[in-house]
Amino acid sequence: MAEFSFKAALGRGETLIGLWLALADPYSAEICAGAGFDWVLIDGEHAPNDLRSTLAALQATAPFASAVLVRPPVGDPVLIKQLLDIGARALLIPMVDTAAQARALVAATRYPPRGIRGVGAALARASHFGRDAAYLQHADEGLCLIVQVESAAGLAQLDEIAGTEGVDGVFIGPADLAASLGHLGQPGHPEVQAAIQDSARRIRQAGKAAGILSTDEDVARTYLDWGYTFVAVGTDVTLLARATTGLAARFRPGS
Repeated sequence: MAEFSFKAALGRGETLIGLWLALADPYSAEICAGAGFDWVLIDGEHAPNDLRSTLAALQATAPFASAVLVRPPVGDPVLIKQLLDIGARALLIPMVDTAAQARALVAATRYPPRGIRGVGAALARASHFGRDAAYLQHADEGLCLIVQVESAAGLAQLDEIAGTEGVDGVFIGPADLAASLGHLGQPGHPEVQAAIQDSARRIRQAGKAAGILSTDEDVARTYLDWGYTFVAVGTDVTLLARATTGLAARFRPGS
């Protein structure tokens, strides 16, 4: 699924199942991109990805049908400009607490006069290094922007954030949300879960897609039942850790 169709599918409310890529290696990213998920996400917030490793992952995953999202460590307009230039078409920006932040992020992804993105398309992989003569005319329309709400402050402005023109979806972060609500390390706490369920309703009421991550399959299915439509159901790190730990345990003496 290419980024254009991913953006359209989000808007239609289709169920889109994804996988988090945090191993920061293009070889493993290539393996995961071929697994059949609707989307994969290259993580730069909690994984050791920089601009060059993100570029390598984008190149490794390009041949596959899965849409590719990128999460930078912060919503910095300079970094957003660089990610867009190397070919990222769908961004998930963490730690968005206000509608003003959301509007600033929309501006960072658009060329003037609609935004503030710097113009260097002739040098960019995104324009096929200048070979796409019409890139500047269609670049804005091809972008998918998802903002991540993961704090009590963000919940307080969730309706305004979700209603921001140019935001395609809102992704709830259970771990940070739990910490913000006073339940560090307890995303399953009833107060946190109630906030997650209510957030799906509010996001969808604003006409936007609601997203979330859970590495527990039963919890992920619950989130789908609550109205989350783009859900990451695992991470490459967790899958590898669980599989290797389980394999080793099965061959220990007495197992």
